[in-house]
Amino acid sequence: MENATLSANLDELFYQPADRFFTSRSHVGLTFDDVTLATQYTEILPKDPHLDIRLADGLTLHIPVISSDMDTVTESRMAIAMALNGGLGLIHYNSSPREQLSEVTRVKNHVHGLIQDPITVSPEQSIGDVIEMITKRKFAFSTFPVVDGTDRLTGLLPGHVVKQRYAKRTVAEALTPRGQVHTIKQAELGADPIARADKFFTDHPGIHKLIVVDGQDRLKGLFTMSDIERISFERSAALKPARDSQFRLLCGAALAPVKQPDGSLDREKYLGQVGHLVDRGVDVVAVSTAHGHSVGVGEMVRAIRGAFPKLPIIAGNVTTAGGVDYLADAGANIIKVGQGPGSICTTRIVAGVGIPQLTALYVAARAAAEKKVAIVADGGITKSGDIVKALTLAQAVVCGGLFAGCPEAPGQIMEINGKVYKQYRGMGSVSAMKAGSAARYGHGAEISKKVAAEGVEALKEVSGSVDSVLAQLIGGIRSGMGYLGARTLEELRAKARYIQVTQAGQREAAPHDIIEVKTGNV
Repeated sequence: MENATLSANLDELFYQPADRFFTSRSHVGLTFDDVTLATQYTEILPKDPHLDIRLADGLTLHIPVISSDMDTVTESRMAIAMALNGGLGLIHYNSSPREQLSEVTRVKNHVHGLIQDPITVSPEQSIGDVIEMITKRKFAFSTFPVVDGTDRLTGLLPGHVVKQRYAKRTVAEALTPRGQVHTIKQAELGADPIARADKFFTDHPGIHKLIVVDGQDRLKGLFTMSDIERISFERSAALKPARDSQFRLLCGAALAPVKQPDGSLDREKYLGQVGHLVDRGVDVVAVSTAHGHSVGVGEMVRAIRGAFPKLPIIAGNVTTAGGVDYLADAGANIIKVGQGPGSICTTRIVAGVGIPQLTALYVAARAAAEKKVAIVADGGITKSGDIVKALTLAQAVVCGGLFAGCPEAPGQIMEINGKVYKQYRGMGSVSAMKAGSAARYGHGAEISKKVAAEGVEALKEVSGSVDSVLAQLIGGIRSGMGYLGARTLEELRAKARYIQVTQAGQREAAPHDIIEVKTGNV
């Protein structure tokens, strides 16, 4: 008994909970590599932890990972991949408002069972016109419902006739007639349309499309067997995609303070864009700037909250308790924490401001707990161990560099000395600000030579897919939770015990005194 008490006292002395650890080091800023976590007694295996996290009402993720709203990281392909793995992608705003809406629409319409607005063709079009449309819009399919001018179904154009040899024929000549097309009335779908469609495909071998029509035979949607099979598989999968109440993938979109020529915020313009995003089904908007504790961000968040009372809002970035209070009081549900920790961010060098990330997360987390809002750690994460440490204080993490090399990221690909790289740039870099992110850093639309860039342009070596990268990251998170005996992320925050490490300790933590022949993936 005496030995057990001594051991407990020793552990308590050296390995401290967050409040005691960080407050006793209030004079120094700490980041991920400055700290390590002490292991705890566990009955948890790495397969056991639950990673679900509720960030706001109506916004629950199955993994606590968000892809950054950067123009070389997140567009629709990245957001789709993130949501399919249970996370969230934030579509960047370095594009026209219409292009951003299109990206969101692609995510929300991706494999959600009933395609409510399928692409159609008309009987008068030529097959050549259809081929040109497929090429121009980069469709991955070639079968289309055929409708007349009143949206009444007249047939189905099968993919096997959409070939260059038939280019001069009309759709009417090549289509499968209406009488041979399998359809179902909208009223017959019932409470579980997915189950109804699944039964149809089981009962009709060889049929891969089921068209939905109303009582007047007007087109109302389309089921594909591949979509239904994927959704049926997801329902039984251990790690589920992040979906909304209508079974569509979750998607977020970033916004920047849009200014008028006199420097005041263009309230009508940004609220109009939010309205359009909501109409497209966006699940959360992010007011993203380098300095969230500012009058413009507060005004913007208050306006969005007033116009859209139930819409989850992410706002940032901040590194102080005062910044968290300010944005929470303005109406933000989720606060982004991080100023300058990103690998392509130079804010701390250029402006001399910013707080090392773990210290900033601790301060922000305590303020967020009082305000009953969530925080997400944005920047500085280079490995899964960093994510585990961040999740001892934050509800989720935002990653850019870890995903920038993935094929789903929109960065330009280039080859140098036999190696393949993708473009990766900070949103404070000159090129990104010229493309539209200047407002994020408090500058006008016209970038002059007097503007100091707060980001760099760089290259990331091409990596594996988002699926493979996330598999490694999630494996690391689960392993870390197992070492701490934490079954949930809430338990991880409660059980975390910290100790500061020296530079020698940091060196000891990495592979050393060897010739490495195969690098790890985490």
